Amino acid sequence: MNVHTLSRVEARRIATRAQLLHGERPSELTDVVRHLTLLQLDPVAAIAPAADLVSWSRLGAAYSPDLLVRMLKERELVEIGATVRPIEDAVLYRAEMAGMRNRPPVADWEKRMHGWLEANDACRRDILTRLEADGPLLSRDIPDTCVLPWKSTGWTNDQNVIRLLGLMADLGEVAIAGRQGRNRLWDLAERVYPDAAVPDPEEGLRVRNERRLRSLGIARSKSAKVPVEPYDVGGAGEAAVVEGVKGEWRVDPTYLGQSFEGRTALLSPFDRLVHDRKRAMELFDFEFGVEMYKPAAKRRWGYFALPILFHDRLVGKLDATADRKKGVLRINAVHEDEVFTKEMTVAVDAEVDALAEWLELEVERS
Repeated sequence: MNVHTLSRVEARRIATRAQLLHGERPSELTDVVRHLTLLQLDPVAAIAPAADLVSWSRLGAAYSPDLLVRMLKERELVEIGATVRPIEDAVLYRAEMAGMRNRPPVADWEKRMHGWLEANDACRRDILTRLEADGPLLSRDIPDTCVLPWKSTGWTNDQNVIRLLGLMADLGEVAIAGRQGRNRLWDLAERVYPDAAVPDPEEGLRVRNERRLRSLGIARSKSAKVPVEPYDVGGAGEAAVVEGVKGEWRVDPTYLGQSFEGRTALLSPFDRLVHDRKRAMELFDFEFGVEMYKPAAKRRWGYFALPILFHDRLVGKLDATADRKKGVLRINAVHEDEVFTKEMTVAVDAEVDALAEWLELEVERS
């Protein structure tokens, strides 16, 4: 089997191009989401919500958050878990849901979940009956008839209906049908997802791995398990090694040998280019972490720092805050991982101005 040998520059350019962050911007949000496979949803909006920042980084001023709302409402896109997905991809996740329903619990957490579901089967059936008759419904409109409360040390403690709906969604029984403000509307999965043949779980996983590799360009075949979306791609693509980096990678061969035109971009902290922190260090020599959960005194880059991409390099972080009451985008600091040239400074300043204009705020530099 042929193994491709890539320099770190080539690997970075493949990763950057695959994430639609090279010179030629896409023009349609649906094309962006189809290619990236997801937009991650996160409630923190120190500058803008993650899904909006990721979309803006690709589309620029042509993107409006109202566009995402409309496409979700019209079911061109659909919310699955903590992500927005193309509606046609729902069938791939229904395959995984079917696998979860049919697979006996093995891990302790699975046994706990199944035990709790069985104890509250009457409430589960009541939810399905109510949704069939009156859905879509907000979780607060569904009575809590659970006989065994959900116990945890986190925010889900005693929130029985919300927790039960989430588990039922994981099993493909219910789905998020839309939003009322920031609150999710729930309905029967069969009324939300397209009526299409569901592949077996193994085939569904194969296709998802291929699509994930297309969106990442280059990734590991195996990695640690992470929430929301895996970093690894199984056996998708073709084998590759990156000079100076240990281990084998998988690369999408369609990106090999393509020319590269770079640009400057400000990225969400949840952007898939940087989300895999180990890959970011191995390929870009870029150290990064989301610091909003740290005490202020322990933050190195800021509460909601934006990684700065310059062509094929991640060169720093922008510490900024959108103060909408005062109408300003406050630039607290620009952390340079490498000393900025005049060209880099001009390009980053221009992108900051573009971000402020998109947010309809004035730039306030410290």
